[in-house]
Amino acid sequence: MAGRPTAVFEAKPPPSDPYRPDTFCDGWSAAGLTVRLASVRGDAHRHAGVPRQDDGVVTWHRATGTVVFAVADGVSSAVTSHVGSTLACRTAVNDVLAQLDLGRPEPDWTRVLAAAAFQLVMRITGGRQPDDAEEMAAARQAASRDLATTLVAGIARVDGSGGVRGRLVRVGDSSAWTLEDGRFRELFADGEEDDELISTSHVRPLPWYPQPAEPVSFRLPPLGTLLVGTDGFGVPLGGGTGPVGELFRVLREPPARPGVLADLLDFSRETFDDDRTLLALWPRHRLPGGLS
Repeated sequence: MAGRPTAVFEAKPPPSDPYRPDTFCDGWSAAGLTVRLASVRGDAHRHAGVPRQDDGVVTWHRATGTVVFAVADGVSSAVTSHVGSTLACRTAVNDVLAQLDLGRPEPDWTRVLAAAAFQLVMRITGGRQPDDAEEMAAARQAASRDLATTLVAGIARVDGSGGVRGRLVRVGDSSAWTLEDGRFRELFADGEEDDELISTSHVRPLPWYPQPAEPVSFRLPPLGTLLVGTDGFGVPLGGGTGPVGELFRVLREPPARPGVLADLLDFSRETFDDDRTLLALWPRHRLPGGLS
């Protein structure tokens, strides 16, 4: 609970095709990094029997020691946005992995976003390449109507000082934060921007995307935490000074069990009933027992 709770009720089952669990969690450690990932269906969707529209993926590129991840939030007005968020996450991560396999230390982030957007279009066309620009435009409009989703994708690697460095790119209003010294700092600061940038990268979801992509860099100190999440987490977090921020300050250290993050995300607070997805990443030495 974080403030005044919502009413207690039993969730309704979502449609069975495609299968989509109410909640999932994942977590592991590899070569200096520890990750936890969880996604929970919000109370509004539980009450209505609507599938969880958020999704997330995190994986490990062994050859380069890189954690690759993506988090997405299907747009509520798009009728199958839960499918869109899954396609976007998996396509973005697979494209980054393919680029790392080619020996590129820094992925082409515009290509990553283009691949995710194109996959949504291919879903509309049944895997068939549109014949001309007019057909492509119509397919993109249909993908925007049915499959629209936000996306944050990124990479992280251990640096020589015991911290973590990485890059992030986004479409839509999902975001990322660092947690250092008990303070949350958002990495995608809007600042002063022109109308075109606002319409393409911060508000409009996939299949639209900025060209070129504008990734942001982060450097996580040895005692810092990286958080990447959908607005179901970000909106109630706000500036991190309220009850939700207080609840999530426990992520200054990695929880020993992956399921702890799912339990945290399933907090109850009146009026905040959206799906919530959160990836958390730390230097591995902070796990109980150190590097074992």
